[in-house]
Amino acid sequence: QEAEADTPVTHYDMKDVEEVGLVKFDFLGLRTLTIIHWAVDAINERRQRGDEAPMTIDALPLDDPGTYKLLKRCDTTAVFQLESRGMKELIKKLQPDCFEDIIALVALFRPGPLQSGMVDDFVDRKHGRAEVTYPHEMLEPILKPTYGVIVYQEQVMQIAQVLAGYTLGGADLLRRAMGKKKPEEMAKQRVVFEQGAAGNGIEPAVATAIFDLMEKFAEYGFNKSHSAAYALVSYQTAWLKAHYPAEFMAAVLSSDMDNTEKVVEALRDCARNRVRVRNVSINEGDWYFRATEDKQIRYGLGAIKGVGHAVGEMIAQARESGGAFSDLNELLSRMELGKLNRRVLEAVIASGAADSLGPNRASLSAFIAEAMRGADQQQRDGASGQGDIFGAAQVVAEAPGCPEKPEWPPLTLLKAERDTLGWYVSGHPVDAYRKVLDGFTSVRIGELEGKVPERARRDDPPLLLAGQIVAMRQRNDSSRFVAIEDGSGRIELAFFGEVFTASAPLLINDEILVVEGQVSIDRFSDQPQMRVKRAWSVAQACGQFARGLRIALNECGAEAITELKRILAPYRGGPAVVRVQLMRPEGPVQYQLPDTWRVAASGELKDLIELLPGVEKVELHFPRSAA
Repeated sequence: QEAEADTPVTHYDMKDVEEVGLVKFDFLGLRTLTIIHWAVDAINERRQRGDEAPMTIDALPLDDPGTYKLLKRCDTTAVFQLESRGMKELIKKLQPDCFEDIIALVALFRPGPLQSGMVDDFVDRKHGRAEVTYPHEMLEPILKPTYGVIVYQEQVMQIAQVLAGYTLGGADLLRRAMGKKKPEEMAKQRVVFEQGAAGNGIEPAVATAIFDLMEKFAEYGFNKSHSAAYALVSYQTAWLKAHYPAEFMAAVLSSDMDNTEKVVEALRDCARNRVRVRNVSINEGDWYFRATEDKQIRYGLGAIKGVGHAVGEMIAQARESGGAFSDLNELLSRMELGKLNRRVLEAVIASGAADSLGPNRASLSAFIAEAMRGADQQQRDGASGQGDIFGAAQVVAEAPGCPEKPEWPPLTLLKAERDTLGWYVSGHPVDAYRKVLDGFTSVRIGELEGKVPERARRDDPPLLLAGQIVAMRQRNDSSRFVAIEDGSGRIELAFFGEVFTASAPLLINDEILVVEGQVSIDRFSDQPQMRVKRAWSVAQACGQFARGLRIALNECGAEAITELKRILAPYRGGPAVVRVQLMRPEGPVQYQLPDTWRVAASGELKDLIELLPGVEKVELHFPRSAA
């Protein structure tokens, strides 16, 4: 208490501060400023390598065509203030082509302007669909940048000054009175305004109408200086994304490493913009995401769940000082085992970051205990002065190698990546069904680009798509929006009414879904969206679309015929023709079962048949694969 006596702090609330004549300042800490700083540092490192002059973010020209092109196509994920669905819709309507438009975007995207119809009026006037008019000819210089619409609080103040002779301080009092809607104060201000306007030769009826208009828009008006400051940061981030996407997105990913959902969203945006994010690796990655070259980013070690900052920095520093790690033994010998414990090591291996240290992830995982025991013994010997006569390097060289084991099944490996990174790296769960799905689906999701109409029409042919459910949001009790991915792309599905009711049991996170419906471009995200008509699980879809089931039996398979009929019986009534090839000494014999034995040929049925003795091969045939 005594030490702080020389530096007293007095705390007033906002209104008290203003009452005693002090100025109130709000200081906002924006993560975006850190992102810009990181991105500019990375860009200047790259420019220095190419003998280019360094860039300065404050010196950017505000009329860059590439930046406005990015804005117009709504590619604004990670762009400050402009990345929400609603804002993207407004951007699509407005099509900003100057810095004043960005200032207006920030000011207009609020409930008041959006609900009042003011935004639509602004957009229509900008694009010439409505006439630009002014309440009085003297107001054209003030309202021309906003097409005759009062958008900013400063415009209210300027109108009062120009038409009614207000001082700057008096105009600010008028702005406050309008914003707070105090009837007594407003009545006084109306008299002052009309008297001042009369002194400038403005008719009373016109002055009254303009005051009413000001009062209406003051309710929605936004502080332009605030909006302009935000718009500048918006423009700077849009410029960085347009011209240096790898450096900018690496900074965005690094700033959100503690939020897996945001990391995944940014990774999807990288994929859409063809920015390659290379796999995580302890022999190449740093703690943060890093742009390695044009349109390439190296995954950051800090994005691995369970790996703390101290461990990530320790790995990076050890690699920088002693070179790349050759195997698991060497990695552990150069680490503090108190920090790189078993749990952390398991996460590193599961993510794929240690792939260069052994035969595969299953082998590395099984070898952890033995490798850690050896490293622990080596470090304890070193601490007690009992060193090998050939030194630590010889101890590492003679440590037992990592025995090779069969790799984890593909789905296990992918799940491990998803659990540690929030993202699939080495493949996608849909790949396990790819051969079957390609037999009847219309197209892969990533191939939809450029082939989807702006609006779906009733006579458009429906498409069949398949993907894993990765996100769901429910609008009300009778509808749901579901996002699916197949490794090539992502699409949002809209389920309404009876379709939603019928499909609800299938809508489970991480499940593989097959859907049929009409695809169009979503006006919010500018991405493909399907209005679903029907949905199936993969097994149900196989039963629905398979047109043939071919069973190959060896010479012992004749004994399985009776059992085969028993297995087929519950599946009868489907569209798939059953063909049996029986190998006999004199040669193969082909049989086609009667149409009464057509079945719903699901993957489940295929698995059951494959268990029968004498069965060599079972194949499902689909319209395209059969053709």
